[in-house]
Amino acid sequence: MRDLVITQNITVDGVVEATDDWFGRAGGDPEVDAALAAQRDASDGFLVGRETFVGMRDYWGSKTDDTTGVTAHLNSVAKYVASQTLDDPRWHNTEVLSGPLADDVTQIKNRPGGDIVCTGSIGLCHALISAGLVDEFRLFVHPFARGSGRRLFDATAPARLTLVESTRFPSGVMLVRYRTA
Repeated sequence: MRDLVITQNITVDGVVEATDDWFGRAGGDPEVDAALAAQRDASDGFLVGRETFVGMRDYWGSKTDDTTGVTAHLNSVAKYVASQTLDDPRWHNTEVLSGPLADDVTQIKNRPGGDIVCTGSIGLCHALISAGLVDEFRLFVHPFARGSGRRLFDATAPARLTLVESTRFPSGVMLVRYRTA
C-alpha cells in the first residue's frame, strides 16, 4: 500500500496559510531545497484540492524556464484533484476525484507506486486527517511565529504521532517527519 504524505511549510505556531511570505523569511537554504527535492522525487502521486490544483496548473503546467525540477516532476507524476466541480483538468496525467474522498483516496493508496504527496490545500488536509487517511507528516518548520492564520491541525481529533526524523538546516528550518499511529 502506498503512503499518503502531507508535506507542508509550517510556522512554529502551526500556521500553514501562506500569508505575509513568512516561509520566505528564512532565506535561501540549499540544504532545505535539496531535502524538498528528495522528498518530491520519492513520490509519484500528487493530491490537491481544486483551488490549489488550478493555481499550480496555471503556473507550473506550461512553464518552460524552470530549473528547479518542479515543472518536470509535476508534469510527469499522477495528479489527483479532489473536486466536485472540475470537469476538465486540462493537465496531462490528472484524475479528478469526485466520489467520496475516503473511497477515492483508499483506492489510489491501494494502487502500486510510491508516495502520494498532498501539499497546500488546507481544507483537503483537514479532511484527510479527519478521515484517518494520512500515513506521514513531513513538516518544514520555519523559525517564525505567525500569530494567526489557518493551522494544519485546526479542529482535528487528537492523534498520537511517532517522530521518525528531525533535521536542522542552517537557515533554522527544521524538517520533522511523523508517522501516524
